[in-house]
Amino acid sequence: MMDIHQILKKLPHRYPILLVDRVVELEMGKRIRALKNVTINEPHFTGHFPHRPVMPGVLILEAMAQAATVLTLVSMDIELDDKTVVYFAGIDGARFKRPVEPGDQLMLDVTLERAKAGIYKYRGRAYVGEELACEAELLCTMRRIES
Repeated sequence: MMDIHQILKKLPHRYPILLVDRVVELEMGKRIRALKNVTINEPHFTGHFPHRPVMPGVLILEAMAQAATVLTLVSMDIELDDKTVVYFAGIDGARFKRPVEPGDQLMLDVTLERAKAGIYKYRGRAYVGEELACEAELLCTMRRIES
């Protein structure tokens, strides 16, 4: 549905924090399924942990938030400019069910639950194969910044 070139046009993130590699499904205004290929050459693995590399939970949450942002931007036909940023407003009920390791393919499944007064609420789940790795409710907001 969207390859890396299309994702780069939507999201302002770049290496090493761009965490969405491909969008495989997108239901406008409702749901997105996106992939994150987890590789050993990502910089966080040198210290987390040297003896047993594990993807930090905060980066799994960030990956879900980036997928949620793609869903919203595509659904609303919005192009971000240099003065617009999407921020986390909250993370609720985050649970980590299994470690995510190099070589895993993380499937990000995010559903828009509510959009009200500029706050977007999503239900995010991240899977490795059929196994749930992480789930959380994400709150995000889009803001104009003045420099």
